[in-house]
Amino acid sequence: MSREEGSGYRDVPGPADDTGALVSMPEGLERAHPSVPELQARFDEAFLRHEVVAGDEHVVFVAPDRIYPVLEWLKTDPDQAYNFLSDLTAVDFGGGRPIQIVYQLYSIPHRHVLRVKAEVPLTDLEVESVVPIWSAANWLEREVYDMFGVRFRNHPDLRRILMPEVYAEGHPLRKDFPLRGRFSRAEQTRRALAQAPEDYYVPSDFGPGRDFQVVGWQEVGGEPVPVKEVATKGKAPQPSEDGSSGAASGDRTSS
Repeated sequence: MSREEGSGYRDVPGPADDTGALVSMPEGLERAHPSVPELQARFDEAFLRHEVVAGDEHVVFVAPDRIYPVLEWLKTDPDQAYNFLSDLTAVDFGGGRPIQIVYQLYSIPHRHVLRVKAEVPLTDLEVESVVPIWSAANWLEREVYDMFGVRFRNHPDLRRILMPEVYAEGHPLRKDFPLRGRFSRAEQTRRALAQAPEDYYVPSDFGPGRDFQVVGWQEVGGEPVPVKEVATKGKAPQPSEDGSSGAASGDRTSS
């Protein structure tokens, strides 16, 4: 397809001339979204480019160091009023290209949809947290941090949300993350068996009558193998050869 035949941009990182993205746009479509020209006029130094994907979905790319004031204005300005953060996620295209932070916005009063993106280089994976703007960003930013390694400055509680805090293999949704993990299967099993219950349970889970089963293990043929420890206390009665319950039925004497 030639550039003239395109109906919008292809959503890939970097300038269109470098990526081969389609750059033709139907006449007037760049002005079809009321927020785009106003955002560009107000934040011209932060406004990097505007794309239209899937025919009518408007995407604005903003400098990562200016993402907070741009989003704050989109939320608080009465003419914009993007008071609903539909989603906050990230995209890694691999090949050393920047990671895109994606903010999907919706204005309930004006019924407008706008997607804002910030591209952060792999050498500086950090942007400002937008939790003060939308509280819904709290867990979403934690997920992006957990899966992609992007840090959000001034986040109230930035820690992993899907993987355990002691997870040492990195960030699973990065394109440079091996499909089988960074550790061997044996090392993954060894770490799982050696984990401390305190790392995976909240303090309220500990208490009287809530003893955890800690699986012992030993290495057999270079592989960690669980060791079953048979408890002797409170052992259930075993059936005897004649099918009885094993209770001292033979002790009974007829009267």
